[in-house]
Amino acid sequence: MRTLLIVIMALIASAASAEPAADPSGLWNTFDKSGTLQSTVEVRIEAGKLYATIRRLHNQPEDNPVCENCKADLYGKPVIGMEVINGLSLKKNIWQKGTVFDPETGGAYKGRVWLEDDMLMVRGYVGFVYQTKSWQRAL
Repeated sequence: MRTLLIVIMALIASAASAEPAADPSGLWNTFDKSGTLQSTVEVRIEAGKLYATIRRLHNQPEDNPVCENCKADLYGKPVIGMEVINGLSLKKNIWQKGTVFDPETGGAYKGRVWLEDDMLMVRGYVGFVYQTKSWQRAL
């Protein structure tokens, strides 16, 4: 009986101390390599999957340029409204097993997304080659 009580107490303690994954939902600002504000992206969770859509472009010569580097059905489509994170699943506080899309290059890559302090870290990769960008929460 004493062993059962200890096991139950340990389970309750571990469940209470487990931190829920921080929710990345909301608006995030993206920046280019020089640190110039590039876009505002809306991140959302739908049916347990992570998605993000471009909502606004900043410092662009056109209000809503079309994607000239995109392929197939995305070629010539407006950049605002494009989905840049598609269907990532949460595992051990990292959103993964989905894709991230870069409208500048027109490339879709395997993706990982996680929160680190006040930043949303967005990584696209092919094999062992990757690039990680830091997004700031929009105020």
